[in-house]
Amino acid sequence: MPQPAGVDTFNELPAGAATDRLLTCLHAPGWARSLLAGRPYPDRESLLATAYRFGAVLDDDDLAAALAQHPRIGERPTGTGRDAAHSRSEQSGVNAADAVLAERLRAGNIAYENTFGQVFLIRAAGRSGEQILAALTERLGNDPVTEAGVVRDQLAQIAQLRLGAWLDELTHTEPTHTEQEAS
Repeated sequence: MPQPAGVDTFNELPAGAATDRLLTCLHAPGWARSLLAGRPYPDRESLLATAYRFGAVLDDDDLAAALAQHPRIGERPTGTGRDAAHSRSEQSGVNAADAVLAERLRAGNIAYENTFGQVFLIRAAGRSGEQILAALTERLGNDPVTEAGVVRDQLAQIAQLRLGAWLDELTHTEPTHTEQEAS
């Protein structure tokens, strides 16, 4: 049985074009290199599973790079790039008009940053603002080692979702001229 066109296209993309797009899924250069090194992938499931597995064990440099690309929960980015569009879409469950929730998230973000020295990160897609706030509050009780594992898991989930969406795009469209010629 033939695999979906998206995986075929991903497998055939020049390394430069594939890397550029992978970095919009998870801004972690080592993760992107590891995924590219595994090509060709036999199917969508193996590619997504590999993306998660590599995301869950990010080294500290990749972790810092990835976190630097994520806005605070409740603070939607204003940029026009793919990263900003992903974040706006993923945080759509946070009602920006709910001033009480916004203030509680802001305070939680500050407490988290003071505790762990980094932005609070969660796979926001599919979660309401209240669910995100509850997770933030719960995670403030984690020790740094436990929280580092949770953050890597959340990044891996985000990367998997974004990569899946890109594969869907590749299944329904032909690669752009730039993707075909980049190296």
